[in-house]
Amino acid sequence: MKLNYFTKGLSIVGRWIATTLFCVSAIAFIWHGAFIVNTSAMANPATNLIASVDADDAKSKASEDARNTKGFVRETRDKLKEAANSNANKVDEATDNGSFIGRKAQRDAARIEKRADEDAARTQKAIDDTKNVVERTVDNIKDAFTK
Repeated sequence: MKLNYFTKGLSIVGRWIATTLFCVSAIAFIWHGAFIVNTSAMANPATNLIASVDADDAKSKASEDARNTKGFVRETRDKLKEAANSNANKVDEATDNGSFIGRKAQRDAARIEKRADEDAARTQKAIDDTKNVVERTVDNIKDAFTK
């Protein structure tokens, strides 16, 4: 009985020590990471300025990203419309032609297609607006450092 009581206490103390060691290690790791400095950035801070990036490259990257994202939005819209039509056709085939459920499925598919077109147009407009903001920001930074 005494041995069982002793091992239980030893087990609790061992868990506390392991937990404390883990926490101290985690804090030391985080603390050490906070003070790591990039000495090359300190030696020549001008090389790390955002204005040192070629403005034309940044603008072309923003345009390319916008094209890729808009393509993804179009693909998603098309897949959504295809799925809506496929599901409506399956419902129509499973029910009698011209039944209430089949007509409702076709109306729902048309509504989904309409919403997909509207959502895709709004998303593409937001992408264009974001691209324009990035381009204006790059131009403003470029102008600020050339004056």
